[in-house]
Amino acid sequence: MKLATTRLPRPNDDRVPRSSRFPLGVARLTPYDARPLRTSIVLLALSLSACCVTGRETDEGLIPPPPGAAAPAATPTAPAKVAAQGATPPHPAAPPPTPAPSVGETWGGAAIAWRTPTEGLAEAQRTGKPMMLVLFTTWCPHCKNYSKLFDDPRVAEAAKGLVMVRTDADKDEATSNKYQPDGGYIPRTFFLKADGAMADIKAHEGKFAYFYDERDPAPLLAAMARAKRELVR
Repeated sequence: MKLATTRLPRPNDDRVPRSSRFPLGVARLTPYDARPLRTSIVLLALSLSACCVTGRETDEGLIPPPPGAAAPAATPTAPAKVAAQGATPPHPAAPPPTPAPSVGETWGGAAIAWRTPTEGLAEAQRTGKPMMLVLFTTWCPHCKNYSKLFDDPRVAEAAKGLVMVRTDADKDEATSNKYQPDGGYIPRTFFLKADGAMADIKAHEGKFAYFYDERDPAPLLAAMARAKRELVR
């Protein structure tokens, strides 16, 4: 038996009264009319999410943004901010006047006022005292042994009549090159006049004439006493 079917009218079917299709003048959306709207809403949501996300975090780290995405602006550092404002960046702090003793060195500690070559020359010219210049390095084992001679109270007392100067030969090449009459060995100890000229006072004659005994302070004490007798202005 063939069943009779009744076709439902479409919204734009002329058999549907206009008043029932658009009540009170407001268009009524049917399933056929709503499909384009749903598609538009989905596309708008996807575009908004793509605009707002430039990277996302995962267990492995941050996934980089897609090609064409703008990279975040870097935060300028303090010197860059100063340069951008046209101001002069602050100068670093001045280094200490004398090198600090390295591990194993003592150099008499606070009992002896060590100077740099520049400071020592200025003080010698002002006071007329002769200078005692020690050239050393931080890696030299003989220098470490020699530094302990200055812990002797007799050496510290004798140092009061001299301008004591100590400088690292590796860092102060100008001074090291100036005072090496018989080679660049270390430690070397010189006695200088108030104008910086080198006096003829040696540890001994022959090779390494300015290398003083690193364990016995007697030769150094004798040289210090001679410098105070002969070189005081």
